[in-house]
Amino acid sequence: MTREEILSLKIEKPDREAGEAVRRNWDRVAKPLDGLGKFEDLIIKIGAITGSEKIDISKKAVIVMCADNGVVEEGISQSGQEVTLKVARNIAHGSASVCRMAASAGARVIAYDIGINSPEQVEGINRRRVMNGTRNFAKEPAMSGEETAKAISVGIDAAREAVKEGYGLLAVGEMGIGNTTTSGAVCLSLLDADISEAAGRGAGLDDIRLEKKKKVIEEAVKRYSLKTAEPFEVLRCVGGLDIAGIVGVYIGGALMRVPVVIDGAIALAAALLAERMLPGIKEYMLASHVGREALCPLILRELGLESVLDAKLALGEGTGAVMLFPLLDMALSVYNNRTTFDDLKMDNYTRFI
Repeated sequence: MTREEILSLKIEKPDREAGEAVRRNWDRVAKPLDGLGKFEDLIIKIGAITGSEKIDISKKAVIVMCADNGVVEEGISQSGQEVTLKVARNIAHGSASVCRMAASAGARVIAYDIGINSPEQVEGINRRRVMNGTRNFAKEPAMSGEETAKAISVGIDAAREAVKEGYGLLAVGEMGIGNTTTSGAVCLSLLDADISEAAGRGAGLDDIRLEKKKKVIEEAVKRYSLKTAEPFEVLRCVGGLDIAGIVGVYIGGALMRVPVVIDGAIALAAALLAERMLPGIKEYMLASHVGREALCPLILRELGLESVLDAKLALGEGTGAVMLFPLLDMALSVYNNRTTFDDLKMDNYTRFI
């Protein structure tokens, strides 16, 4: 798809009537009203997204976008680009953290090489490489407009393919050294945030490299005039292929009316971009956790989304998003196998607010 085709997509509103039907079902369950708190809200939201009060998220997948970032040349990360390939291999072999956790949750990991900087084709990773890593945005824009649109399209297609295979709940993850710098640059461009909020220590920067990271981000945002730029241009100039791919997964999920669970900082930056490009798409997203990076709560507030977990996670790969899967399953076990007040020959609680 081209930039114009992507930005002209229509995001339909979720089915509010279906959501209200789910709420009424919750209110019939023999428990205090709203007793399962945010989990009731999440199940209601899933019902509105899918357009049905009959909820089935038994088949779940996390889509992981793997890509390298040229800005690593600037010394803004503790590790080199070779680590992206190594972790991608682990994901392919099923030994990465997200794979262990997904297996525990009964979910599948679907990984994409959307831009690893290596000639190697990793068996077990879907190769949809747009380019061998982005360019160094400290020197030139990270991607061309065509490359950005192509990367978003990879994500749209990934979501569509997963839904066609029967997956009723998707999550997003990523692997790419340097991507807390790209997500920080996106955050500084689109939000009223200061550089200390946008740029954190990532996988563990010392003070010298952290200051370098802040400088690289600030200079790029100023160089490309990103405070007043359209979101697609922000993504093109300082984003990453993994971020663009995740933007596409959100879009694809909304088009296919399937909920997508957000992971941490990088996935949140992509969520912010997706919502700015196609307003209303946040209605198809589920927040999982507040990551350790300071930009995480900022973006969640901007999107008006509440997370369930706040455990200072910073692993990436989609691990925080996958943590939500079993919690949703537990809440859904109450909803789908509900014992009602009628079953117990009791009067329902009355909802006054």
